[in-house]
Amino acid sequence: MAGDIRKAAILLMSLPREQATQILTRLEPKQIEAVTIEIARLGLVTAEEQEQALREFTQASPAELTGGKGGLEVAKELIEQALGKAASATLEAVKQSIEALPFAFLQKVDSQNLLTFLIDEHPQTIALILSHLSPNQAAEIIRGLPPERQVAVIKRIATMGQTSPDIIHEVEKGLESRMASVMSQRFENAGGVPTVAEILNVIDRATERHILDALAQEDPELVDEIRRLMFVFEDITKLSDRDIQTILKHVENSQWAMALKGASDELKQKILKNMSSRAAALLQEEMEYLGPVRASNVEQVQQQIVDIIRRLEDAGEITVSTNQEEERLIV
Repeated sequence: MAGDIRKAAILLMSLPREQATQILTRLEPKQIEAVTIEIARLGLVTAEEQEQALREFTQASPAELTGGKGGLEVAKELIEQALGKAASATLEAVKQSIEALPFAFLQKVDSQNLLTFLIDEHPQTIALILSHLSPNQAAEIIRGLPPERQVAVIKRIATMGQTSPDIIHEVEKGLESRMASVMSQRFENAGGVPTVAEILNVIDRATERHILDALAQEDPELVDEIRRLMFVFEDITKLSDRDIQTILKHVENSQWAMALKGASDELKQKILKNMSSRAAALLQEEMEYLGPVRASNVEQVQQQIVDIIRRLEDAGEITVSTNQEEERLIV
């Protein structure tokens, strides 16, 4: 049920406001409240998560998905448009629900100020708090920690499962006394490898390499799992033509034919334009010959190619930048 509500929330925040409003007006008040609360909680949503949710509702083209953002303002706008004058009660319920999230007040606290409160805390405490922050805010805190504590915190986030309400409450009370903020808590899943991947995706490259290299000495399998989530197949569109050409030497045409069946048009063109005319024609023929294929088979081959890309990166043959900033080149 919770997963369905999240998918519905992603669908609504991805649609034009007019269409989203039309859908909301067909729901019962309690359903409107539930889905708009989820929209308010969403924060940033990746293009991949949009595609996964929308695939069940529509035939949307992945190439048109660029990610999006939820938040209380988006939820408020949709509620007001859908309910008009009757929106106030639902808006108040949404607001109260959001304010009840663990550590939600920290989203409005400057990261540097928060760092001064956290830098001397135990790594497990820091990990718990960062698991409830946005990836960008958590990345700023990680970056400000001493190198050895960065690794300790990241490892604890990655291995964290369900967290007891009593523990969350105790940590919140500690922050409450020092930051004069009071928040209630709720039982929820926190942390995990996806959280680590999101944090490291927005952290600077040097810090990312240090953390993963140090963590690999203790738990190489965990590092492999983190890396798999840090770079996804569609991220190939961000690579340079030179790197694409290097990758082409290590991936079979049959792999590309299967993997590109589920890719965006942008990625398909990126691969084809880096091939010779003959090789590109052969690849297109092989893709057409395959016909309909299982999504699981496509995803499996896409992951094989991602693994090859990661090995090439580790060997220094290509440069994979998962951050928004490109590394500065010195001529």
